[in-house]
Amino acid sequence: MPPFPEDITTGPCDIDANTLSNLGPLRDLAGIWQGSRGLDVNAESEGPNKQACVERIELQPIDPQTHGPQLLYGLRYHTQIVEPDEAETYHDQVGYWLWEPATSTVIHTLTIPRAQIVMAVGRADADAKQFELVATRDSESLGVGSTPFLEYAVNTLEFRIRVTINPNGTWSYEEDKLLIIRGGDQPFHHIDRNTLTRIAAPTPNPLARK
Repeated sequence: MPPFPEDITTGPCDIDANTLSNLGPLRDLAGIWQGSRGLDVNAESEGPNKQACVERIELQPIDPQTHGPQLLYGLRYHTQIVEPDEAETYHDQVGYWLWEPATSTVIHTLTIPRAQIVMAVGRADADAKQFELVATRDSESLGVGSTPFLEYAVNTLEFRIRVTINPNGTWSYEEDKLLIIRGGDQPFHHIDRNTLTRIAAPTPNPLARK
């Protein structure tokens, strides 16, 4: 069993209202970002298809979150990706990046409007400049959830994301989604990567502003 306390109702007493000061390895992700040299490698009937993409992602701090003794600091995010010179949204995604200081755990939640959700987790030091999170479909509490059609057509076995904070103030990610595509005989690695440049500073969380 995990080392959880017997008392699951009493909240923590050392809560700092300023989320931006308590994000651990996520602190450099706060703000509004843009990347114009993204790459998406997806599956087509003829084989892998490489698609260039332009990405905008907003990561804003939320108030500290507690549930009994659990304390999380986090960023709410919205990602929008388009193809170069196109207006139609190529990919839309919302969720949270969360940091649990007590366990040095980073959690990434992901929801997309094709009706799929992911919760990935990994360990990192508070001052880490690189970390990796993983979700698998057979996990009881941290995994992948899809509609019956996606389970039938494009089965996601694993989701993995690696984040790197770069010395020049940008940050980069690489996602690897391991898929079983109906009709295929081998797992397919759906890869996404980009490097993001900050175009606006984050807005402090409501409790800190108050």
